[in-house]
Amino acid sequence: MTEAMVRNKPGMASVKDMPILQDGPPPGGFAPIRYARRIPTKRPSSIEIFLTTFGSFTWGMYQVGKGNKIRRLELLHLVIFYQIICCSFNFINHGVALIIN
Repeated sequence: MTEAMVRNKPGMASVKDMPILQDGPPPGGFAPIRYARRIPTKRPSSIEIFLTTFGSFTWGMYQVGKGNKIRRLELLHLVIFYQIICCSFNFINHGVALIIN
């Protein structure tokens, strides 16, 4: 569709014959743009951040230590169980050897 059809002016010979149609601001202007940064008045201090981080780290290491103690205890029980089983097999094998001889 041509510009002449859009502006309802048939028979224009030049672009300069077209009526001026320019976009501009609305009457009264545009609303103001809010661009200010909203910085909070109270932030956590560096000592609060440090203590929170240190506390989290300490608590996590405590939990790791608890888990290690439980793991060691389970390993100790497995070792004791293994020794009992090995001793009983040795006893059975040695006893059978004594009976056969």
